Amino acid sequence: MAGFIKNTKLIRPTIFIILLFLIMASALLFVAVFPREFRSAMRPEDAAARSSWFRPFKSATSFKVLHVMSYHSPWKWTDDQILGFQAATKDLDLDWRVMQMDTKRRSEEAYRKRIAGRIKEVIDRWKPDLVFTGDDDAQRYVTADYVNSEIPFVFCAVNADPADYGLVGSSNVTGVREEMHYIAAVSLLKKLAPSVRRIVMVSDNGPMWPPMIERMKETIASCTEIEIVGYDIFDTFEQFKAAVLEYQGRVDAIGFFGVFEFLGPEGKNVPMEEVLRWFQAHNKLPDFSFWQDRVDKGTLCAVTVSGYAQGYQAGLLAREILVGQQSPADLPMRATEKGIPVINLEAARRLGIRPDADTLLTASVVRQSGLTP
Repeated sequence: MAGFIKNTKLIRPTIFIILLFLIMASALLFVAVFPREFRSAMRPEDAAARSSWFRPFKSATSFKVLHVMSYHSPWKWTDDQILGFQAATKDLDLDWRVMQMDTKRRSEEAYRKRIAGRIKEVIDRWKPDLVFTGDDDAQRYVTADYVNSEIPFVFCAVNADPADYGLVGSSNVTGVREEMHYIAAVSLLKKLAPSVRRIVMVSDNGPMWPPMIERMKETIASCTEIEIVGYDIFDTFEQFKAAVLEYQGRVDAIGFFGVFEFLGPEGKNVPMEEVLRWFQAHNKLPDFSFWQDRVDKGTLCAVTVSGYAQGYQAGLLAREILVGQQSPADLPMRATEKGIPVINLEAARRLGIRPDADTLLTASVVRQSGLTP
């Protein structure tokens, strides 16, 4: 009996050591066999990742984000969108890439399809965690081809109805629609030039403008202080110039939509700076628009939408998708809200307009045109 008790005392530590060895061996086997992405997804805080349809087992430490820019940089409008998006995601580790479509300076359909094809090749090869698309052309030529795909898309600054691109009701797309402040812009113009009654709206033939024109017609119908006598769209710079000269004495003010795609004699887009430089030299009527960049280059006034604010709102949506593991389908599309009144004082002096103190106090002021001779 004494010998049995002695052996029992030896057996118990041995069993403990064997069990400890087996536990350590199992842990080492788990580390060696299973990939890091799987191990990180097994943590309690990553439980949402396991149920996410578009990125299961994704580590939340770094994300690949591709920005598809409809237009070009440097340009305040597009650069502000990037700055806003990055401000909303500044604490995230983003592998950030930008591709420019440059469609304001290159409006040929063959070019647009070609550059869109290159962008789609990058998306398919790089497989970003999210694509951030700015303005309409990126939706028309890129996003529309990825509706209901696995990759999340977040847009901003879209003028047309997102349904036109098949985005409404899609499982992987959300974003920020660009809503113009039509009545506010006309009201600001009337404060600066109270005698304005008859207004003509002009534009190039970009495909994003007709939907905006229709919305302006609907919105401005309730404004009895002015009359929009025409919404004129021109293909060429020469047509635009002839019309501006004809407007003098026939209307009280001119409003701008697009000024980028007027074709010159060689069939290429005339730069916006050249269009506005000619306009300011030959026009004697108050003019207005809906974007800061026109006022920066000599247009009298605008109640603008903010590229930065739209980019920031898009960045917040991206956070919900990347960090919050929200499906884009569960994040409603948003619209821009508050507009910013802007007045160009050099243009006011050129037109013989003296803004009152109250108007200046409530507006952002530009003191010169920003156009080189």
